[in-house]
Amino acid sequence: MEEGDLLLVDAGCEYGYYASDVTRTFPVNGKFTEPQKRIYELVLRAQEASIAATAPGATLDEIHDASVRIITEGLVAMGLCEGPLQVALTEERYKRYFMHKTSHYLGMDVHDVGRYHLGGKPRPLEPGVVITVEPGVYVPPNDDKAPAEFRGIGVRIEDDVLLTKTGARVLSSGVPKSVADIELACKS
Repeated sequence: MEEGDLLLVDAGCEYGYYASDVTRTFPVNGKFTEPQKRIYELVLRAQEASIAATAPGATLDEIHDASVRIITEGLVAMGLCEGPLQVALTEERYKRYFMHKTSHYLGMDVHDVGRYHLGGKPRPLEPGVVITVEPGVYVPPNDDKAPAEFRGIGVRIEDDVLLTKTGARVLSSGVPKSVADIELACKS
């Protein structure tokens, strides 16, 4: 690792035969550069929107769509995707930098079993289900279509979320995630 690099840690542990899956992205030198900070805060806003969308009756597709919208808005604003926004969403231009889904089931395994669709339709989530919420933006270092300041930046933020009767509870809320908390954790 070198000065200016980011370190993405995707970690999990097991307790009582249940798995966890948490990801954080840290600046190696303890301080985000401005472009890194912009990408990090975009991913954090997307994750917060997806966590807010996590409730009984919601589907993993709806949770993903909340992240996709925020990330696409940010990518257009940063010059990473060509707009206008609705065209970028319709044509899935964001997939160049956000190529995976936002959530998966979590339980006895890190990618636990469970049907994502029932009868050809997205399966509504029920209280007691645990999922991850993990949007990310990854700009390859050799991407000549990306503004130079963003090349080589990759950020993912992942938390474990329990569906309750009234909404969602972030089980990994004790893990630092704001820019200030991440930079403070790096100094410790």
